[in-house]
Amino acid sequence: MLKRSNVRTESFSDKIYKYRGVLFVVSVPLLLITFVLYLMPASYSNESVEDYALTHRKMAPINKLSNSYAVIFDAGSSGSRVHVFHFDQNLDLVSIDGELELFLQIKPGLSAYAQDPRQAAESLVSLLDKAESVVPRELRSKTPVRVGATAGLRALEGDASDKILQAVRDLLKDRSLLKAEADAVTVLDGTQEGVYQWVTINYLLGNLGKDYSKTVGVVDLGGGSVQMAYAISETDADKAPKSLDGADPYVKEMFLRGRKYYVHVHSYLRYGLLAARAEILKVSGDSENPCILAGYDGFYKYGGKSFKASAYPSGASLSECRSTALQALRANESSCTYMKCTFGGIWNGGGGDGQENLFVASFFFDRAAEAGFVDSKLPTATVRPVNFKEAAKRACEKNIEDAKSTYKHVDEGNLPYLCMDLVYQYTLLVDGFGLDPQQEITLVKQVKYNGALVEAAWPLGSAIEAVSSV
Repeated sequence: MLKRSNVRTESFSDKIYKYRGVLFVVSVPLLLITFVLYLMPASYSNESVEDYALTHRKMAPINKLSNSYAVIFDAGSSGSRVHVFHFDQNLDLVSIDGELELFLQIKPGLSAYAQDPRQAAESLVSLLDKAESVVPRELRSKTPVRVGATAGLRALEGDASDKILQAVRDLLKDRSLLKAEADAVTVLDGTQEGVYQWVTINYLLGNLGKDYSKTVGVVDLGGGSVQMAYAISETDADKAPKSLDGADPYVKEMFLRGRKYYVHVHSYLRYGLLAARAEILKVSGDSENPCILAGYDGFYKYGGKSFKASAYPSGASLSECRSTALQALRANESSCTYMKCTFGGIWNGGGGDGQENLFVASFFFDRAAEAGFVDSKLPTATVRPVNFKEAAKRACEKNIEDAKSTYKHVDEGNLPYLCMDLVYQYTLLVDGFGLDPQQEITLVKQVKYNGALVEAAWPLGSAIEAVSSV
C-alpha cells in the first residue's frame, strides 16, 4: 500500500507570491525600456543626423561639445564682414561678450582688388585676428571658418576671382589656427546665399519646425545680386519647372526641426543695388541719365568698368528714371513660358502662404533709413513698396548740393545715385517681384532672439550648417 505524501504541490499563484521580489526587480527596468522605446520616433529614414539634432534639440553624438564656435566671412561686393557665432550643445546661440554674435565690417570688398589678389586677402587680416581672438584657444582647431564670396566676385572677368580666392586660402593656412576645410573659401552660388538667408531669419523668429505657411519669405538685396526665397507647398513644388542646364534648381528641399520644407529660391545676378546702377547707366550710354541728381557729372565704377554718370541740366525725373529702370530690369528679358514669372522670364514659385509675410533685407533697409522714412536705430520697420516711390520723388527733386544737407547720413559717393537707388528698389519690388504697392513688408536689419539683436544675414544659416557637420 502506497504512502500518501505530505508535501503539498505549489500552485502557480503561490510561486508568483514566493518570488515576487525577484519579479519586481526584473519587471521595472523592462517597463522603463518599453516606455522609452514607445516615446522614441518610429523612423529616422527621412532625417539626417543634423536634422534630428535640430528637431529634438540635441546635438548628434559626434557633435556633443559643450561649446562650439563658427567664424563666417561675408565677402560681399560692397565690403567684407565677419560674423562669429557661439552655440551650446542644443544649437542655441550663446553670448559673446554680452552679444549673440561678434560682427565687424570693412570697406571696400574683395572685388575692389581685382588686380592684386594678395592685397585682397590681406584686407581681411584685421577681421580675422579679431574673430580668432574671441574663440577660446583650445577650441580654435575645432572651429570652422568659412569665407563666402558673393556677387561681387562672381561678376569679375577672367580668372581674377579664382586668384583672389586662392590668396585667401593661403592667408588662412599661413596665419590662422581655425579649421578651414578644402571648400571653406568659395564663391557662394545664389541658391546657397538665398537659402542661408531664409534659414537665418526663420531660425531667429522661431519659425523652423512649423508649417511652411507660418514661415516668412525673404528678399535680400545685396550689392551684386538680389535673392528671393520662400517656402511653398509640396503641390507647388511638384509643379516647379526644370532649370536650364547648369542653372540652380528652383526648389531646395530641406529638413529642419523635423519638418520638410520646399524652398523656392532664385538669385538674380547683376540686379543687386550696386550692379543695377551699372545696368541703368548702360541704358543711357554716353548721354545724360534721368536718375542722376542735378549738378553731378562724373563716372560710376563697378566690376572694373566705368560708366558715364551725368545729370540732365534740369536734374533727375522720377517718371523718366522709372522708365529707364524698367528698361534695365527687362534688358535681359526672356519670354515667360510659365504660368507666373518674375522679371527675366524666371518662374516665381507660384506664390502662396509662405510669401505672404515678406522680410526684406540689406540695402532695402539701408536706403530707407538714409532717405529718412524709417528709423535707422530700429532693428525692423513695417513699410510698403510705395514708400520707396514717395521717398524717390523727394530725392529726385534735389540737386547734389541740396542733397548733401538734406541727406546727412548718405555717403558722399552714394548721393548722386539716391534717386536712382530708391526708384530701382520700388521698381524691383512692384514690377520685378509683382508686389502690390500697398502690401505691407518688413524691412529687417536685425532680429530679436532671446532678448538680444542678431544680424539678419545669411552667415548664421551657414554657421548652423558648419557646426552641425563638425
